[in-house]
Formats: sequence, C-alpha cells, structure tokens
Amino acid sequence: MPITKLTRAGVGLAAALAALAGAAQAQDCTTKIGAVLPTSVDWGRPIAETAQFAVDQVNEAGGAAGCRIEMVLRDTQVDPKVGVDAAKALVDLEGVKVLLGAVSSGVSMPILTSVTVPGEVMQMSCCSSSTAFTKLAEEGKTGGLWFRTFATTGVQSAVGAKVAKDQGYGSVAILYKNDDWGQDMARLIAADFAAVGVDVTASVAVNDGQPSYRAEVTEALGSRPDALYLALYPAEGTAAVREWISLGGTQNMILANSLKSDDFRDSVGLQYLGETLGTDTASPRSDSADAFRAAYMARFGKEPNGPGLANSYDAAMIALLAMEAAGQDASGADVAAAVARVTDPGGTPVSADTAGFATAKGVLASGGTVMYQGATGDVRFDANGDVSAPAVVWSFTDGGTEEVEFLSLHDVDTFIASLK
Repeated sequence: MPITKLTRAGVGLAAALAALAGAAQAQDCTTKIGAVLPTSVDWGRPIAETAQFAVDQVNEAGGAAGCRIEMVLRDTQVDPKVGVDAAKALVDLEGVKVLLGAVSSGVSMPILTSVTVPGEVMQMSCCSSSTAFTKLAEEGKTGGLWFRTFATTGVQSAVGAKVAKDQGYGSVAILYKNDDWGQDMARLIAADFAAVGVDVTASVAVNDGQPSYRAEVTEALGSRPDALYLALYPAEGTAAVREWISLGGTQNMILANSLKSDDFRDSVGLQYLGETLGTDTASPRSDSADAFRAAYMARFGKEPNGPGLANSYDAAMIALLAMEAAGQDASGADVAAAVARVTDPGGTPVSADTAGFATAKGVLASGGTVMYQGATGDVRFDANGDVSAPAVVWSFTDGGTEEVEFLSLHDVDTFIASLK
C-alpha cells in the first residue's frame, strides 16, 4: 500500500513514542556541531543559550541521526578575524559539518567564503541580514551551503522608512556601523526613505572601538535632521547616543533591532529614549510561536525579548532536523540538501520541541518529509537560503520592550512593493 501523509503521520507517532521512551538512554556516539556566536557581549549570550536549548531538546528525543549532539561553542567577539579563526578551529580540529552562526553579517561573510564553502560545511545563521549573501548565492558562490532564519536587511529598512513616514519626519540622519551589515543598511535605508519622501541629510559611518564618536555625531547633527536612524550595535550605539544627546540632538530616534538591548537602554537612560522606536522582524501570530515563548519562559524564567532568540532556536532546530534527515556520516552538503525535506510545505507538520523532533524521526525514517513549525512560524527558504518574516515596531519600557505595531508578512510584502 502506498505511504500517504496520514500513514506517515501514524508511523511518525509510533516512532516518536519509541524515541521518547529511549531518550534517557546514553547514545553510543556523539556528533559535534559548531557554533560561532558573540558570547562576550550581553546580547550575544542569550542567542547562544537559546541554540543550546534546542540541542538539549533534541538530545532528549534521542539525538540526531542516532547520535547525541554536542554543540561546541566559540566566541566571535563580533570580530571578523576572531570569528574566522574560531570557525577554522571548529572545522579543522573538531571536524564539524554544521556551523551555527555568526550574528554580524561582517563576521558571517568571511566565515562563509573562507571556511564553510571551501570546507563544504553547512552554515546556518540566526541573525545575519545583509543582502550581500543573496547576491553571493545568486552568483552560485555559496554552494547551497548557506541558510539564515533572519530576514534580510530589506525588511528592517522598509519598516524603518514606514516609521519615519508615520511619525511625520521630513528628514533623517543616519549613523551606521562600518561593516557589511551597516553599509548594506545605510544603502537600503537611504533609498527607502527617499521613496516615502523623507530626506536623508547625512549618512555617517561609525567604526567600533573608538575612544569617542564626537566627530561622527557632530557631522550628523550639523544637518539638523528631524530624527536620527541608528544601525549600530550596543557598544558603539551607547557611546554615539550619549554624544548625540549631550550635544543637543533630538530624542526622535529609529533603531535597528541590534539595539534592542537592556544594556543599551540602561546605559543611555530610559528618560532619553521616550521618543525612540525600534524595528525588528517578528514571530507570526501562530501557535508554534506561542509555544516557543512558553517553553523559553519555562527554561530561562523570562520573556524571549532579546534580538535573534527565536531565530537562533529555529536555526539550531532546522539544522538538527536536516542532520536527522541526512543520516549518520553525512557530509555538510548532504545536510544542506536535506533542509528541503524538513521545511517542506507539503510535509507532516512537526512542532518545535522534543516531541516534535521525535515525531520527525519517524516520518523521515519512513521516507516522508516534514513541515517544521517553529519559533518564527513555518520557515520557508528560497533558492538563496533566505526567508521572509513579519515585522514589529517596538519601544523601550522599564522592564524591556513593548510592541507598538505588528506587521504581518502580507503587510510587509505590500509595503515593500509600494516602495518600488
């Protein structure tokens, strides 16, 4: 009798029960995966902890491809050279075929081009958003090894322009980090602001590690904009905003998701951020996103409010599902090719937890495919390894952030289309 989706689901349920029953037993083998994430910065540690959370759940389901999973974590310090060295050690010394990370596009790009593609290692990033990766994939230079669970900078750029338009700002100055991500954001933001009739009065690059950003801030402030757009990380963002405020700059600010940080809020002072609005990609209004939120709170005792947390969870879980689908001793290319089997819109739906992974084992073993329903919803990769996502506009509060406006995937796509 042919295997239908219904019979596959039945096989999957039986296998899931068997897997859960034996999950406590020690595995005969261990498979290492690598993770290159910025654990030395306040917003990076939770991203790594969330990836480890997914690994722990998979191990509770019996591991992936018959082996317990060990995530070997290395700190990138948001530094390209450190990140590349860390990735090389994981690939050359630890022998990993799957690499999670990095966060910054400026770190992920050299890892991709000099480590994972030459080494035929699948790279799954939670948080790198530069459109340069899309171009590289279109040119056939990623070898099908690159995926990311975070939408491109085009989403944040468009939503930032929408915020400026809705707030009635006639002009905006931009401070952006002088790396691949920041340069991409500055280019896109300038075009999107122009499309909604907002004048960009200045666009100033900021290098990290400087003792002062007074010169850059003075240049942006001299154009007397109605608002300031910041595509920076917390360290340089904090210093730049302090300079901006001290020199009399407006409190009308629009922030990229990289500044969705408690440390940034506390270091600058909430009293100076009352008119500030941030943008971010968002989880959909779905049961799977709600389930992740509940599971995260049970594990960590707080809301998953930091940048990239849901994306980090999905990146790890999808990579591990693909490892399960590819089987033991699979190459990085095999794992990358198996991503399509675990994010198949026509596959058996599986939840983002231990039980869901156990169900996926059975379905995949029977020759079926699964539709992963995760923290960011039903993840769909295009031919370039990119995803689309809903978006949110947020503001700071005493305890973290709160949602100001939610834009569905349809809303985001419609607004982006209007810009063109």
